[in-house]
Amino acid sequence: MEHQSFPDWPAVAPLLVAVAAGRAPAEMVIRGGTWVNVHTRETLPGHDIVIAHGRIACVVPDAGARIGPDTQVIEAEGRYMIPGLCDAHMHIESGMLTPAEFARAVIPHGTTSMFHDPHEIANVLGIEGVRMMHDEAIMQPVNVFTQMPSCAPSAPGLETTGFEITPEDVAEAMTWPGIVGLGEMMNFPGVAAADPKMLAEIAATQRAGKTVGGHYASPDLGDDFAAYVAGGPADDHEGTREEDAIARVRQGMRSMLRLGSAWYDVEAQITAVTEKGLDPRGFILCTDDCHSGTLVNDGHMNRVVRHAIACGCDPLVALQMATLNTATHFGLEREIGSLTPGRRADVILTSDLTDLPIELVIARGQVVARDGECLVDCPHYDWPDSARQTVRLGHDLAARDFEIAAPEGANAVRANVIGVVENQAPTKALKADLPVQGGLVEAEGTVCQIALVERHQATGGVTNAFVSGFGYTGRMAMASTVAHDSHHMIVVGTDRDQMALAANRLAEVGGGVTIFREGEELALVELPIAGLMSDAPATEVAAKAQQIVEAMTRCGCTLNNAYMQHSLLALVVIPELRISDLGLVDVRSFQKIPLFEPLA
Repeated sequence: MEHQSFPDWPAVAPLLVAVAAGRAPAEMVIRGGTWVNVHTRETLPGHDIVIAHGRIACVVPDAGARIGPDTQVIEAEGRYMIPGLCDAHMHIESGMLTPAEFARAVIPHGTTSMFHDPHEIANVLGIEGVRMMHDEAIMQPVNVFTQMPSCAPSAPGLETTGFEITPEDVAEAMTWPGIVGLGEMMNFPGVAAADPKMLAEIAATQRAGKTVGGHYASPDLGDDFAAYVAGGPADDHEGTREEDAIARVRQGMRSMLRLGSAWYDVEAQITAVTEKGLDPRGFILCTDDCHSGTLVNDGHMNRVVRHAIACGCDPLVALQMATLNTATHFGLEREIGSLTPGRRADVILTSDLTDLPIELVIARGQVVARDGECLVDCPHYDWPDSARQTVRLGHDLAARDFEIAAPEGANAVRANVIGVVENQAPTKALKADLPVQGGLVEAEGTVCQIALVERHQATGGVTNAFVSGFGYTGRMAMASTVAHDSHHMIVVGTDRDQMALAANRLAEVGGGVTIFREGEELALVELPIAGLMSDAPATEVAAKAQQIVEAMTRCGCTLNNAYMQHSLLALVVIPELRISDLGLVDVRSFQKIPLFEPLA
C-alpha cells in the first residue's frame, strides 16, 4: 500500500517559522488574491498565501521577501482565495466508485477533505472491507478521513448482513491512522434503550478521543430523542424540518444539512439560521449520498454551498458550514478548514462567491485541478478476488421465485405497500387492495412488485412485497446489488420473468444495476467490487448510470434520481416501511409486519 506521507505541523514548524519571518523562501506563493477568512467572516483584498511543505506559513499583504528563485508563484489576480471544501458525511460507495475514482471526480469541484463512512462495504465484507476502503483512502492526494462503521446490521433482528461489526472491531479501528470517529449510529432505538453493544461502540470511540456520528431518523423529538443524545452521538444528518435542525443544535449536536443526489434537506432547515438567527457554528453542510452522474455533471460540495446560498444563506456563512465548522467538529480545526498558518494548504481560487466557479484547486500545497480538470494521480488499491466475488444467489432464479401466494380462498387482498417519496429518504406506509388470479396476488395500477434477494450466503432466499410510486409500465424489472444497508439484491418490477432475468444478470457480472424490458437489457452498470463499486473512471460509470436513468424513464418512471430511492428500499432504519431478507419492516415501531392486512 502506498501511503501519502504528509508531515505534521510540529515536524515542519521550524521551516514554517523561517519562511513566515522571511528568512527562508517559500515553495509556493499565491499572490494578489482576496483572502476569505472563515474565522472572522471577512474578505480581505490584496493578500498573499505563503506555503511551505504543503502547509500555510503565513497570509500577508506582501510575500515579496519570501519569494526565492525556485518559488512557484500563482497569480490570483484579485480572485477569492477560499479554503478547500469539506464533506462532513458521505458514503463513497454511493458514488459507485472506489475512493481513488471518487477523489478524482470531486477534486476539480474543490473538495479537498471528505469524511466517509464505508458502512456499505462493511455489510458485505466486514472489517476487512472497511480496512480496504481506509487503505485506498489514505493513498489519495487529498484528505479522505474514514469513520468506522457502527451498525452492521443496522437493525439487529430485522435484517441479515454478510458480516457484523462488533465493539471489538470498533476499538481496533480506532488505532488506524486515518480513522476520525464512529460512523452514523443508525440504531437509534438501540441507543435510546441503552443497548450494551451500541453503547460499547460509542464508548470505544469516545475513549479514543474521536467523534461519534449520529443518525436519528425519527420525527419524534421527545423522550427517545433525549435518550439518543444522552448516548453520545455528536451530530445528525437525518433532519428534514426546521424544528429538527433547531432541536439538534439546542442539545449541543451539530446539525448536518444534506444535499445529495436525491436528498434535498437544506432548504427546509437552513431557515434556522437565515430566519431564526441561530448561531451558524452549529450547522454543517454535507452530501450524504451522491451518485457518479451528479459528481460528473453537477458537482459535489460546491453544489451544496451554491444551493445553501440560493436558499438565502450568506455566502460567507455557507462557506463556514462547508469548511471551518466541519473541521472543528472533527477536532481538526488546526489541520484543515481555514487559510491560516500551520494548516494544510488546501486552497480554491474562484472569481465569484455566489456562483462559486472552481477555477484552481490546491491540496497540501500542490496544484491538483484547474478549470475542471484533475491534474494529479489518484492511486488505486489492489482489490483482491474476495472483494470481487460477492454475489452468491445459490441457484438461478425463475419467475416462480417472485410469486406471491394469496391467503387460501382469497379473491382479493389488502396489502401493506412501500410508498416512495420523491427527493426524500423516508417512505410512506401505504395500503392497497390487489386482485388474486390463480392463487397469486397480482400488482396493478401504481403498485408493482419488490423483492429482496439474499446474495451473501447463497441461501437462495427471496422476500417478496409491493411498492408504489415509481410509475413503471409494461413488462419490466430493475435490479441492484446496491441495497442500503444490508446490500442484498433489490429487484423491482411489473413482471416476474423480467425480475428473474435482471437478478440472474447481476449474478453473472458480479454485481451492479440493470434494467430489463420485454426480455431485453436496456442498461447495465457493472459494480464488481463488493457489488457496490467500479474502479473505472467516474465519467465512464456516470455515462452508464445515465443510461440507467434513461431506461427508467423509458419504463415510465419520472421521479428525480429515482435510482437512489430504489437503493434505499431495504434501509430498515428510516421510516416508514422497508423490506429486508426477514420480511416487511415497519420502521416506526421497528417490528416486522405481515404483507397482508385482514379484509373488512
